[in-house]
Amino acid sequence: MLTFGLVINPYAGIGGAVGLKGSDHMVEEAFLRGAEQKAMARAQQALAALASEQQPFKFITCPGDMGQSVLEALNYPHRVLAMSVHSPTCAEDTRQAVKLLVQQDIDVLVFAGGDGTARDILQALDEAGKSQVAVLGIPAGVKIHSAVYGVTPQASGSVLQTLVRGGLVDIKESEVRDLDEDAFRQDKVIARQYGEMRVPQVGHFVQAVKQGGVESEELVLADIAAEIRDLMDEHDDTLFLIGSGKTTQAIMQDLGLDNTLLGVDAVFAGQLLASDVDEQQLLQLFDQYPKRLAVVSVMGGQGHIFGRGNQQFSARVLWRLGKEQVCLVSTKTKLMALDGRPLRMDSGDVELDQQWSGTIEVITGYRDRVVQNLS
Repeated sequence: MLTFGLVINPYAGIGGAVGLKGSDHMVEEAFLRGAEQKAMARAQQALAALASEQQPFKFITCPGDMGQSVLEALNYPHRVLAMSVHSPTCAEDTRQAVKLLVQQDIDVLVFAGGDGTARDILQALDEAGKSQVAVLGIPAGVKIHSAVYGVTPQASGSVLQTLVRGGLVDIKESEVRDLDEDAFRQDKVIARQYGEMRVPQVGHFVQAVKQGGVESEELVLADIAAEIRDLMDEHDDTLFLIGSGKTTQAIMQDLGLDNTLLGVDAVFAGQLLASDVDEQQLLQLFDQYPKRLAVVSVMGGQGHIFGRGNQQFSARVLWRLGKEQVCLVSTKTKLMALDGRPLRMDSGDVELDQQWSGTIEVITGYRDRVVQNLS
């Protein structure tokens, strides 16, 4: 089941209609001018896209108008964080909510606000050490310069709908930008980039393609191999466990190393450490190498990532490895052939499979990743 975190800035955009060119520090003045809150309505417009979905999902959210009231109106399953908020709510509340939500094992952090809200979320993720969390914005502010939002609330809803349905969704590093509102009120446009967040976007073929959007497998495998090679260069103190299959075979060939097509090979510092290792050897390697990553491919047709042809990655191994230490690789053509079906865990341990369910990222090319449902 997918779990979404939801944060709404109830006062986002409140200054726009009354000519304040922003909302930062202007809530009281906006109300004096007759402004109306619209952020909750825009969040509800986006989330309404999930109303007819048959696949289960749930939300974890904030009290009152920071999320609870919208989810109650939609009658969606949700849990409310135990936190207190200011009246009116402020940036500190947003940052506190984000730090609490990213401790809840959410799949995507969804927020409604403007560029100031995006900055607060970026800051909170950095402070919490959770910059890898996927974030999707629902546009509700006066200024929407950041590239972390859908073009409309409905567009944001469509991305969430695609996620719930198990469709192909890209993950892109997207800019958080904001204007200096005081300068903007003086007709001066002074903007800067504050950082990037990882944003899910409806997937499409963008790399290593031929006419008609059909992937060239040879080029895509070379791109995936290049991405893993860069990852190895960045993490030269990490043990890489290369799983079975043609995709991972291409990675080993790119590295100039012998590989076991139907087994698991251990690579450290660009050198082949051990070939065709079994469960016990993997556990012994874990004792020697505290940092490790498993590079595993998706099984074509069925979508299994564990439990089919790579039983060396047993439940005991996977418990010690951890989901975040798995680099899943696949061509987009193979993922599209699943026709919306989720990727599968079959470790033999029901508790483990349930704990890992939700979403998982898949490397599909060089600097190209998508997010897929995992059950």
